[in-house]
Order: sequence, then structure tokens, then C-alpha cells
Amino acid sequence: MTRPPLPPFTLETAAQKVRAAEDGWNTRNAEKVALAYTEDCFWRNRGEFVTGRAEIIGLLKRKWTRELEYRLIKELWAHDGNRIAVRFAYEYHDDSGQWYRAYGNENWEFAEDGLMKRRLASINEHPIAAADRKFHWDINAPRPADHPGLSDFGF
Repeated sequence: MTRPPLPPFTLETAAQKVRAAEDGWNTRNAEKVALAYTEDCFWRNRGEFVTGRAEIIGLLKRKWTRELEYRLIKELWAHDGNRIAVRFAYEYHDDSGQWYRAYGNENWEFAEDGLMKRRLASINEHPIAAADRKFHWDINAPRPADHPGLSDFGF
């Protein structure tokens, strides 16, 4: 099985990979998202370290149980060979209705088949008022092509 686009990445294929990841994560379907990673993929996500699809699925299910109405935007930062650096922001609310915006950076390393074999994420967040939300699109659809990106918001 391969997961195009494949490394080595060009500017165009790296941007395609980033958008595909954004679209996948915005489904909030842990099993589907995990298919983008190798069976033994290593993650550092905040202070949590996981290895393999089963642990990735567990982490994502916990995440999306807490982070409600999750909407994510990713943006390509850099690429070289089989590596891509991404910056991102996402918005969500908790079960009390408090909204948050999280910001972060990810470093990705890919296997030859296009599956990600390493994901290192650094993330921080802060509470926001509902009126300060920026990410508005149908929760059951990918971010529309004409919706502003991170740079458009000055993030």
C-alpha cells in the first residue's frame, strides 16, 4: 500500500500532503486518520509519547472526546526529501462550552510508501471567547478552499 504523494517532496506535493492531513484530521475519525501512519509510527504529542496505530487511535479518541467541534488548519512551513514541517492552529470547546485556540508545529518524517513514520508535535493553547473564533465551516466537511488560512489570520 502507498499513500501518495510520495517522497521526495516538491513544494507542490508537500502542500498536497499537508492539506490531505488537515482534511483527514478534520473528520475526527481516529481509525481513518491512523491509516496515514506506519504500523510502528512514533509520536510525540505535547507530553504524550505513543508508538503504533493502536496507540495513535487511542490518543485521537481521547483527544476528540474532550475537544468538541474541533476545526483544524495546517500550513506548510518547510520540506526537504522525506520530511515536512507544518504549523497549525485549531479551535474547539470543552464540555462546559469554553472555547480554545491551540497553536503548534509538527515535524513529519515519511517512509518511502508515503506513510508517516514519525510525528513530533509541540502545542500550546489558550481560552478564547466564542465571538473570537475564526474557524467557521460545516463541522462535517473539509475546510472550504476559499476559507482563510493561518497566514490570512496572521497566526
